[in-house]
Amino acid sequence: MADDEKTPDETTEGSEATPTGPVAGEDSSSSQAAGEEPTPTPPVDEASEVPAETAEAEATADEQTSEEAEPEAAEEAAVEAEARELSAEERARLEAEEEEKARREAALSGADEPDAETASRAPARMESGARYLATGKRKRSIARVTLLPGDGKIEVNKRSLEEFFPRPLHQTMARQPLAVSGYEGNVDVRVRVHGGGISGQAGAVRHGIARALTEIDPELRGDLKRRGFLTRDARVKERRKAGFKKARKKPQFSKR
Repeated sequence: MADDEKTPDETTEGSEATPTGPVAGEDSSSSQAAGEEPTPTPPVDEASEVPAETAEAEATADEQTSEEAEPEAAEEAAVEAEARELSAEERARLEAEEEEKARREAALSGADEPDAETASRAPARMESGARYLATGKRKRSIARVTLLPGDGKIEVNKRSLEEFFPRPLHQTMARQPLAVSGYEGNVDVRVRVHGGGISGQAGAVRHGIARALTEIDPELRGDLKRRGFLTRDARVKERRKAGFKKARKKPQFSKR
């Protein structure tokens, strides 16, 4: 009986001797609050730092790409805005001017690159008072050309070449046979042309001058023929057919 019965003092002393989990946790926090150094955290591995560097490099590359793409997008937007501001007539006019410039450059390059044999050949001597006649045709235009000894003056329907053909393309086209053969500045040219339009008349003048030059010097025929100046361009406007609006344009079809 004496052993089983315990005093209240002994029971309380045993409970204080064995502290529980929460009490231990409170002791550790209280030690940190008292100023003790916390346990250091383990260092991060180098392998874990590599993905961070890669991510930074990718972000920098994306920023550079976006910066390069911004000026291009701005230029495209400006071009689209200009295209929207131009009307259909203005766009057509600009396209026509570009085509004319390309044709003029092609014509000038063909006229400024004669063969060495043609350029080295001296012009044939023409007797004073000689007249060489020829007829040139293109589309519906007919040009009657007369070549005379002179200093290179060209008259078309009693007007100067620059006045009759104000566009440089047509002026170059008319002078091509003279420039290729070496007779430019050695003969006077008089032309009477009628029919067709301005482009067809320029082609007819070129055809007539080339034919007249072969009358002066038959050896020029090969060079002029190879360049196409002696060939009659047979392309003409196609005739209108019955029941059609033009050569091939049909009237609008209405189903109802």
